[in-house]
Amino acid sequence: MEIVIFEDRATERLLPLTHLKPVYGLHLGCRTLLRKFRLHLGPNVRFSCHLRRYLEPFYREHLTVYRPSGEPGREILLVNGRLLCDSRAADVILRNLPSPRQSLVQGGELVFARIGESALASLDEPVPDLLDAETIIAQTKSVKVEGFSLIADLWDLVALQPDELRRDAMMLDLGKISGTVSSDAVLANPGNICVGEGAVVKPGAVLDAEDGFVCVGPGAVVEPQAVLSNNVFLGVSARVRIGAKIHDNVTVGDFSKAGGEIEDSVLEPFANKQHDGFLGHSYISSWCNLGAGTNTSDLRNNYGRVSLVVGGEKRDTGEQFLGLLMGEHTRCSINSMFNTGTVAGTSANIFGGGFYPKYIPSFSWGGERGEFTRYDIHRAVETARTVMARRNVRMNEAYETMFRYIWALDEGRKTAV
Repeated sequence: MEIVIFEDRATERLLPLTHLKPVYGLHLGCRTLLRKFRLHLGPNVRFSCHLRRYLEPFYREHLTVYRPSGEPGREILLVNGRLLCDSRAADVILRNLPSPRQSLVQGGELVFARIGESALASLDEPVPDLLDAETIIAQTKSVKVEGFSLIADLWDLVALQPDELRRDAMMLDLGKISGTVSSDAVLANPGNICVGEGAVVKPGAVLDAEDGFVCVGPGAVVEPQAVLSNNVFLGVSARVRIGAKIHDNVTVGDFSKAGGEIEDSVLEPFANKQHDGFLGHSYISSWCNLGAGTNTSDLRNNYGRVSLVVGGEKRDTGEQFLGLLMGEHTRCSINSMFNTGTVAGTSANIFGGGFYPKYIPSFSWGGERGEFTRYDIHRAVETARTVMARRNVRMNEAYETMFRYIWALDEGRKTAV
C-alpha cells in the first residue's frame, strides 16, 4: 500500500509561510515536518508526497511526487502533511493501519485515511492541489482519535516549539563532541551538549545545558562571547555571531546567521538575523533578512492575548507571547520595529520609521506610516536571485516560475477584491 503525505485545504491557513513550500516543509523543533516522517518511519519505508501543482516542478527534484497508478481497486494510505510524526503516528502507518475505507479524525481534522485510489484521482483527472478533507471524512467510516499533534494555525509554529524541541532532543547525540571546542569556552552540563563534525566553538562562548540541551550542528560556528542556553539547536553550517544571546527554545536552520538576542523562535535555513536587536516568539522563513537593530514585540503591554490578521480576518490566537511571522524573501531595514503578532508576507521590502502594521501584504514595498506600494515582480525576482547567489545557491527556472506564480496569484486576489 502506498503511503501518501498530503496537503489539505487547511494549508491555506498557514499562508504566507507555505507560499513557496509544501506544508510538510515547515520547520518545528530540530527538523522539518517531512524529515520527522523520514526519521520515525525509517530509511526503508518509501512514501510519496502530494503537493500543489505550481510547487511540483521545483520540488520533484527533492521529493517523490505522488502519481495515480490507475490500477483498479488499489488502496492508498493518506497521511496529513501537517502531522508532527512521532513513534505513535509511525505505529499507525507501519503496524496498525486503519481498516479499508476508514479515516482517523481528531478534532474534526483528518489525520489518516485508507481509501481506494480511485476515490482521490484517476489517470484522466489531476489530483486536486489541496485535498478536501471534509469530503474524505464524509465518504469513509470515521473514527475519533486523540493525542496526535498537527499544525492547525500559524501561531502553532511558535506555540509548539518548546515541546517539539525537547522531543526531538531525545534523538540527538547529546554528550558527543566531534567538532573543535576552545579550551576557553564554557560547556555547562556537557552530557546535554553535542558539537557536530567540523563545528567550531570559539573562545569565550558559553554553551549552557543545565536546564535543557544545546546542539551545534556539523560545520556550525559559535563566535566568541556568544551564549547558547536552554534548548538551542543550530543546523548545518549555521553561525552565531559574537556576543549573541540565544536562549529558550530556538532553532537556527542550516546556513542561517543569528545574532543579538533570540528566544523561543525558529529561523529556517538561509535566514539572516545576525545583528543586534531582539527576536522573540517568532518564525522567520528562508531568505529573510532582518536589518541591524530590528526589534520585535512578543508581549502586549496589558499582558493580554495576542491577535493576528490572517486572510483579512482578525483572529484571537489565545497566546500571551507571539512576535513576528515572516514569509520567504522578505527583508526589513535597520531599526525596524514589529508589533506583537505581526504577519509579514512573501517578498516584502519593509522600511521606514515607527511600528509597521500588524499585517504586511506579500510583495509590498515601503512601510512608513503604514503606506505600501506594489513590489515590481522583475525587481523582486532579481533581488531574490542576488540574495540566493550570495549563499552560493542558484535560482533555477523552476524556482523562478514558482516565485512569479505566487506574485501573479497574489495580484489576482487583489484584483478580485
